[in-house]
Amino acid sequence: MRYFTVSAIFHYLGPAFAVLLFARVDVLGVAWLRIATAALVFALWRRPWRSVRLGGEDTRLLLGWGACLAVMNCCFYSAIDRLPLATVAAIEFLPVVGLAALGARSARNLGALLLAVGGVYALTGVHLAGGALGLGFAFANAGLFALYIILADRVAKRPALDGVDGLGAAMLVAAVVVTPLAGWAAVPAFSDPVALLAGAGVGISSSVIPYVCDQLALRRLPRATYSLMVSLLPAIATVIGIVVLTQIPSARDVLGVLAVIAGVALHRAPRQDAGGSRKDIERRAPAALPALSSTASATEAIVGSPSPSPGESGRGSGPKPSSSTTIRSC
Repeated sequence: MRYFTVSAIFHYLGPAFAVLLFARVDVLGVAWLRIATAALVFALWRRPWRSVRLGGEDTRLLLGWGACLAVMNCCFYSAIDRLPLATVAAIEFLPVVGLAALGARSARNLGALLLAVGGVYALTGVHLAGGALGLGFAFANAGLFALYIILADRVAKRPALDGVDGLGAAMLVAAVVVTPLAGWAAVPAFSDPVALLAGAGVGISSSVIPYVCDQLALRRLPRATYSLMVSLLPAIATVIGIVVLTQIPSARDVLGVLAVIAGVALHRAPRQDAGGSRKDIERRAPAALPALSSTASATEAIVGSPSPSPGESGRGSGPKPSSSTTIRSC
């Protein structure tokens, strides 16, 4: 429970700090600092080039995964620069619930999807007049997140890309892709030590701490419990928006967020096809999740873990043995 709490808080605390940093560094510059910091941490920690074996489809998937991560971060920060953090967080859950509904077609999941759609509609109705561009970025971020889920699922089925090292390699790709898009905006930060340190702090708060704590939480909690707790993330984003950014939601905002929370809590993930005991299936922890956010870690709890091909090791098997002692504490 404490690991999930730390993960959830830092998942939105990092972006909240990023919003405060926008006064000193351009939005895209902050996005670059976040990705570059995460890539540096994973490079020093994992040295993914030593274990990730590339070739053919593996290379294409890794490049696509990293590129998607880079553009998605730019859209996410462009959205929270224009809209309340809670609104962007709620919209981000829409494709997650939608993918769960497609994966397990049932009246329950249809109801969950309708609740989530209704909540997002209420939120967009509030902000459409003054934040059309922000909503565009928010929905682009959500759409890219859905694509990211699909790519992450495919990567998980590739033994050469399995584990934290595959994630580290994707982060390095993301750093390369985001540099021509946003690197120019980060240049002024290099003459401002405070801004540079703050940008690095945003990267660690947003991408490193939540990821490590997600792993610890998923190892200890049944997936059903973790999935239910994930439904509280939009509420946590709302609270952090109030406390850190003084973004006071309207009554309609609150109703919209509550509807999304209800949709996420109501949904039911598809049954596991992979082998293993019930306990193993429920506790199966994704080892190659996006350093983007704990929302992405929640993807497998909501949509379902990818099923490895026969004879292959999927993400569900957890980190490689060599990394088992590396992430014992936050």
